[in-house]
Amino acid sequence: MIPEELKAELLDVGLEAARLAGTLLRDGRPADLAVAATKTSPIDVVTEMDIAAEKLITGLLAERRPEDGLLGEEGSDTPGTSGVRWVIDPLDGTVNYLYGLPSWGVSIAAEYRGETVVGVVAAPMRGETCHAVLGGGAWRGTVRLACREAAPLDQALIGTGFAYVQTRRAHQADVAQRIIPLVRDIRRGGSAALDLCDVAAGRLDGYYERGLNPWDLAAGELIAREAGALTGGRPGEPASGALTLAASPAVFASLQPLLDEAGAWHD
Repeated sequence: MIPEELKAELLDVGLEAARLAGTLLRDGRPADLAVAATKTSPIDVVTEMDIAAEKLITGLLAERRPEDGLLGEEGSDTPGTSGVRWVIDPLDGTVNYLYGLPSWGVSIAAEYRGETVVGVVAAPMRGETCHAVLGGGAWRGTVRLACREAAPLDQALIGTGFAYVQTRRAHQADVAQRIIPLVRDIRRGGSAALDLCDVAAGRLDGYYERGLNPWDLAAGELIAREAGALTGGRPGEPASGALTLAASPAVFASLQPLLDEAGAWHD
């Protein structure tokens, strides 16, 4: 069992790292990024910002928690010796960031002996930071988050996402086509971390996606779960790259078997 004082320390470090990285990304983004001709393409600028944000986060963690492990989207992967591992997505929603859309964020989770115990998702353009500590609830600032109350599936607003690999994307479109007639509507926000926080905040009744990486879902999954949502993958399995589902309990119970039957977990 993780000591409470360690939870508090990890949360403080995660909040600081997310705040600093979010500020860097917000203030460092060129106003004309979507049409910029910097270097070879605007994508290069986004990649540079992504890497700079991860370096900022990993540098802070190395200073504050030098014995911890790290797993980051931009290549950081060290085992550590403390039993703590940080799972970092320095810029979740890169296409939104490129186009100047506000739905992007910084996702930082801390695991202790393999279990996620702290999650922080900062969304600078929303002016919001969501966080959760295992067993301590989910919060947006000082506001406690709770997923939406039970609703029939046909009244549920569901978020999802699509891969950039064409074959997987085509199959995901087929799955969505089967789900759309059964729900209120579907949204595609473009940031898994923010979608999971929106489930926690009651802005979505549920969210599902195939193909997420550990850094995409680690923080947001804990935040959704601590807000009362159920999370998982295929029946009896945890959320993973094969399938991630987070929803209010009633919607989860209805949606999970539908997604399994539709083959949302394979390409």
